[in-house]
Amino acid sequence: MIMTRRQKTTIVVLAIYWIALVVLAHMTIPGVVYQAKVSDKWLHFLAYLNLVFLVWFSIRPDDKVRWREKAGWLVFLAVVVYGGIDELTQPYFGRTKDLMDFLANAEGAATGLVIFTFLTFWPALLAVWAISIFGVATLISADLSKVAPTLDTVYHALAYASFTLIWAQLINLYLSPKTIISQLLLTIGVPVGLLLFVKASSMLMGRYFTMAEMLLSGGAIIVAAIATCLFARKRYQKPFLAKGV
Repeated sequence: MIMTRRQKTTIVVLAIYWIALVVLAHMTIPGVVYQAKVSDKWLHFLAYLNLVFLVWFSIRPDDKVRWREKAGWLVFLAVVVYGGIDELTQPYFGRTKDLMDFLANAEGAATGLVIFTFLTFWPALLAVWAISIFGVATLISADLSKVAPTLDTVYHALAYASFTLIWAQLINLYLSPKTIISQLLLTIGVPVGLLLFVKASSMLMGRYFTMAEMLLSGGAIIVAAIATCLFARKRYQKPFLAKGV
Protein backbone atom coordinates (compact mmCIF):
# COMPACT_ATOMS: atom_id res chain seq x y z
CA MET A 1 0.00 0.00 0.00
CA ILE A 2 1.35 3.40 -1.04
CA MET A 3 1.19 5.96 1.75
CA THR A 4 -0.06 9.44 0.99
CA ARG A 5 1.83 12.56 2.02
CA ARG A 6 -0.78 13.21 4.72
CA GLN A 7 -0.32 9.73 6.19
CA LYS A 8 3.46 10.10 6.20
CA THR A 9 3.14 13.48 7.92
CA THR A 10 0.75 12.00 10.50
CA ILE A 11 3.22 9.20 11.27
CA VAL A 12 6.08 11.66 11.72
CA VAL A 13 3.97 13.84 14.02
CA LEU A 14 2.90 10.73 15.96
CA ALA A 15 6.53 9.72 16.53
CA ILE A 16 7.48 13.19 17.76
CA TYR A 17 4.34 13.49 19.90
CA TRP A 18 4.74 10.07 21.51
CA ILE A 19 8.39 10.69 22.37
CA ALA A 20 7.43 14.04 23.90
CA LEU A 21 4.61 12.35 25.84
CA VAL A 22 6.98 9.75 27.27
CA VAL A 23 9.48 12.41 28.34
CA LEU A 24 6.90 14.76 29.85
CA ALA A 25 5.17 11.94 31.74
CA HIS A 26 8.40 10.88 33.41
CA MET A 27 10.05 14.19 34.20
CA THR A 28 9.62 16.36 37.28
CA ILE A 29 6.49 18.48 36.95
CA PRO A 30 7.57 22.06 36.09
CA GLY A 31 6.77 24.75 38.65
CA VAL A 32 4.75 26.68 36.07
CA VAL A 33 2.21 23.82 36.02
CA TYR A 34 1.62 24.23 39.75
CA GLN A 35 1.45 28.01 39.42
CA ALA A 36 -1.12 27.73 36.63
CA LYS A 37 -3.23 25.38 38.80
CA VAL A 38 -3.70 22.92 35.97
CA SER A 39 -6.36 20.20 36.18
CA ASP A 40 -4.27 17.03 35.96
CA LYS A 41 -7.11 14.78 34.83
CA TRP A 42 -8.13 17.14 31.99
CA LEU A 43 -4.49 17.16 30.88
CA HIS A 44 -4.36 13.36 30.73
CA PHE A 45 -7.66 13.24 28.84
CA LEU A 46 -6.50 15.73 26.20
CA ALA A 47 -3.06 14.12 25.84
CA TYR A 48 -4.58 10.74 25.03
CA LEU A 49 -7.34 12.18 22.87
CA ASN A 50 -4.64 13.64 20.63
CA LEU A 51 -2.54 10.48 20.86
CA VAL A 52 -5.33 8.21 19.70
CA PHE A 53 -6.11 10.60 16.83
CA LEU A 54 -2.54 10.32 15.57
CA VAL A 55 -2.42 6.55 16.07
CA TRP A 56 -5.72 5.86 14.29
CA PHE A 57 -5.10 8.09 11.28
CA SER A 58 -1.53 6.84 10.94
CA ILE A 59 -2.95 3.35 10.49
CA ARG A 60 -6.24 4.14 8.76
CA PRO A 61 -5.75 7.57 7.16
CA ASP A 62 -9.06 7.64 5.27
CA ASP A 63 -11.32 5.41 7.35
CA LYS A 64 -13.82 5.88 10.14
CA VAL A 65 -13.76 3.48 13.08
CA ARG A 66 -15.95 0.45 12.48
CA TRP A 67 -16.55 -1.36 15.73
CA ARG A 68 -17.40 -4.64 13.99
CA GLU A 69 -13.79 -4.69 12.80
CA LYS A 70 -10.90 -5.30 15.18
CA ALA A 71 -8.75 -2.30 14.19
CA GLY A 72 -10.54 0.16 16.48
CA TRP A 73 -10.43 -2.23 19.43
CA LEU A 74 -6.73 -2.95 18.88
CA VAL A 75 -5.88 0.76 18.76
CA PHE A 76 -7.87 1.35 21.94
CA LEU A 77 -6.17 -1.61 23.66
CA ALA A 78 -2.69 -0.47 22.57
CA VAL A 79 -3.20 3.11 23.79
CA VAL A 80 -4.77 1.99 27.08
CA VAL A 81 -1.98 -0.55 27.73
CA TYR A 82 0.59 2.17 27.07
CA GLY A 83 -1.30 4.43 29.48
CA GLY A 84 -1.07 1.72 32.13
CA ILE A 85 2.65 1.19 31.53
CA ASP A 86 3.15 4.95 31.69
CA GLU A 87 1.54 5.13 35.13
CA LEU A 88 3.33 2.06 36.48
CA THR A 89 6.77 3.34 35.47
CA GLN A 90 6.35 6.87 36.81
CA PRO A 91 7.44 6.00 40.41
CA TYR A 92 10.88 5.07 39.05
CA PHE A 93 11.28 8.67 37.90
CA GLY A 94 10.08 10.44 41.02
CA ARG A 95 6.44 10.64 39.98
CA THR A 96 3.45 8.83 41.51
CA LYS A 97 1.16 6.37 39.78
CA ASP A 98 -2.54 7.24 39.92
CA LEU A 99 -5.51 5.08 38.94
CA MET A 100 -7.56 8.21 38.13
CA ASP A 101 -4.87 9.36 35.71
CA PHE A 102 -5.05 5.95 34.01
CA LEU A 103 -8.83 6.23 33.73
CA ALA A 104 -8.52 9.74 32.28
CA ASN A 105 -6.10 8.35 29.69
CA ALA A 106 -8.58 5.62 28.76
CA GLU A 107 -11.45 8.12 28.58
CA GLY A 108 -9.46 10.32 26.21
CA ALA A 109 -8.72 7.36 23.94
CA ALA A 110 -12.33 6.13 24.01
CA THR A 111 -13.72 9.60 23.30
CA GLY A 112 -11.42 9.97 20.30
CA LEU A 113 -12.42 6.63 18.80
CA VAL A 114 -16.12 7.43 19.26
CA ILE A 115 -15.56 10.70 17.38
CA PHE A 116 -13.74 8.83 14.62
CA THR A 117 -16.76 6.54 14.27
CA PHE A 118 -18.56 9.48 12.67
CA LEU A 119 -15.80 11.69 11.26
CA THR A 120 -12.94 11.21 8.82
CA PHE A 121 -9.53 12.86 9.11
CA TRP A 122 -10.15 16.59 8.57
CA PRO A 123 -13.49 16.86 10.42
CA ALA A 124 -12.03 14.70 13.22
CA LEU A 125 -8.95 16.92 13.44
CA LEU A 126 -11.17 19.99 13.70
CA ALA A 127 -13.21 18.35 16.48
CA VAL A 128 -10.14 17.17 18.42
CA TRP A 129 -8.49 20.59 18.16
CA ALA A 130 -11.68 22.37 19.26
CA ILE A 131 -11.92 20.07 22.31
CA SER A 132 -8.24 20.68 23.04
CA ILE A 133 -8.64 24.46 22.90
CA PHE A 134 -11.71 24.30 25.14
CA GLY A 135 -9.94 21.89 27.49
CA VAL A 136 -6.86 24.05 27.90
CA ALA A 137 -9.05 27.08 28.62
CA THR A 138 -10.89 25.21 31.37
CA LEU A 139 -8.02 23.21 32.90
CA ILE A 140 -6.03 26.32 33.84
CA SER A 141 -7.31 28.14 36.91
CA ALA A 142 -4.65 30.84 37.19
CA ASP A 143 -4.03 33.81 34.91
CA LEU A 144 -1.51 32.31 32.49
CA SER A 145 -0.62 35.74 31.10
CA LYS A 146 0.96 36.53 34.50
CA VAL A 147 2.36 33.06 35.22
CA ALA A 148 3.92 32.48 31.77
CA PRO A 149 3.28 35.45 29.44
CA THR A 150 5.35 34.15 26.51
CA LEU A 151 3.71 30.72 26.65
CA ASP A 152 0.29 32.36 26.88
CA THR A 153 0.97 34.50 23.80
CA VAL A 154 2.34 31.63 21.73
CA TYR A 155 -0.50 29.30 22.73
CA HIS A 156 -3.34 31.68 21.85
CA ALA A 157 -1.77 32.68 18.54
CA LEU A 158 -0.99 29.13 17.41
CA ALA A 159 -4.12 27.43 18.77
CA TYR A 160 -6.64 29.66 17.02
CA ALA A 161 -4.58 30.18 13.87
CA SER A 162 -4.21 26.41 13.41
CA PHE A 163 -7.92 25.85 14.09
CA THR A 164 -8.71 28.43 11.40
CA LEU A 165 -6.39 26.69 8.93
CA ILE A 166 -8.04 23.31 9.60
CA TRP A 167 -11.48 24.85 9.13
CA ALA A 168 -10.32 26.51 5.90
CA GLN A 169 -9.22 23.10 4.62
CA LEU A 170 -12.69 21.72 5.33
CA ILE A 171 -14.24 24.64 3.44
CA ASN A 172 -12.03 23.89 0.44
CA LEU A 173 -12.96 20.20 0.58
CA TYR A 174 -16.69 20.33 1.21
CA LEU A 175 -17.99 23.84 0.53
CA SER A 176 -17.84 26.15 -2.46
CA PRO A 177 -18.09 29.85 -1.51
CA LYS A 178 -19.07 31.89 -4.57
CA THR A 179 -16.91 34.91 -3.78
CA ILE A 180 -13.75 35.56 -1.82
CA ILE A 181 -15.75 37.77 0.56
CA SER A 182 -18.15 34.96 1.39
CA GLN A 183 -15.20 32.61 1.78
CA LEU A 184 -13.46 35.03 4.14
CA LEU A 185 -16.58 35.50 6.29
CA LEU A 186 -17.18 31.74 6.41
CA THR A 187 -13.53 31.08 7.30
CA ILE A 188 -13.61 33.60 10.14
CA GLY A 189 -17.10 32.74 11.44
CA VAL A 190 -16.58 29.30 12.98
CA PRO A 191 -13.23 30.08 14.72
CA VAL A 192 -14.66 33.30 16.15
CA GLY A 193 -17.70 31.34 17.33
CA LEU A 194 -15.39 28.87 19.08
CA LEU A 195 -13.44 31.73 20.66
CA LEU A 196 -16.61 33.35 22.04
CA PHE A 197 -17.91 29.99 23.30
CA VAL A 198 -14.62 29.19 25.05
CA LYS A 199 -14.40 32.59 26.72
CA ALA A 200 -18.07 32.53 27.76
CA SER A 201 -17.52 29.07 29.26
CA SER A 202 -14.43 30.36 31.07
CA MET A 203 -16.47 33.17 32.59
CA LEU A 204 -19.17 30.77 33.78
CA MET A 205 -16.53 28.50 35.32
CA GLY A 206 -14.74 31.38 37.01
CA ARG A 207 -11.58 30.90 34.93
CA TYR A 208 -9.20 33.73 34.17
CA PHE A 209 -8.96 35.35 30.77
CA THR A 210 -8.11 38.84 29.58
CA MET A 211 -9.15 41.15 26.76
CA ALA A 212 -5.59 40.82 25.46
CA GLU A 213 -6.22 37.08 24.99
CA MET A 214 -9.38 37.84 23.03
CA LEU A 215 -7.61 40.34 20.80
CA LEU A 216 -4.62 38.08 20.23
CA SER A 217 -6.76 35.06 19.42
CA GLY A 218 -9.06 37.11 17.18
CA GLY A 219 -6.06 38.62 15.39
CA ALA A 220 -4.60 35.15 14.79
CA ILE A 221 -7.92 34.01 13.33
CA ILE A 222 -8.14 36.99 10.98
CA VAL A 223 -4.53 36.69 9.79
CA ALA A 224 -4.91 32.94 9.13
CA ALA A 225 -8.26 33.48 7.37
CA ILE A 226 -6.91 36.23 5.11
CA ALA A 227 -3.84 34.14 4.26
CA THR A 228 -5.94 31.11 3.26
CA CYS A 229 -8.36 33.22 1.25
CA LEU A 230 -5.55 34.97 -0.62
CA PHE A 231 -4.04 31.57 -1.38
CA ALA A 232 -7.42 30.35 -2.62
CA ARG A 233 -7.80 33.48 -4.78
CA LYS A 234 -4.38 32.91 -6.31
CA ARG A 235 -5.12 29.24 -6.91
CA TYR A 236 -8.61 29.78 -8.30
CA GLN A 237 -8.15 33.26 -9.71
CA LYS A 238 -10.12 32.73 -12.89
CA PRO A 239 -13.39 31.63 -11.21
CA PHE A 240 -13.19 34.60 -8.83
CA LEU A 241 -12.48 37.06 -11.62
CA ALA A 242 -15.31 35.61 -13.66
CA LYS A 243 -17.67 36.50 -10.83
CA GLY A 244 -16.36 40.07 -10.77
CA VAL A 245 -14.56 39.84 -7.43
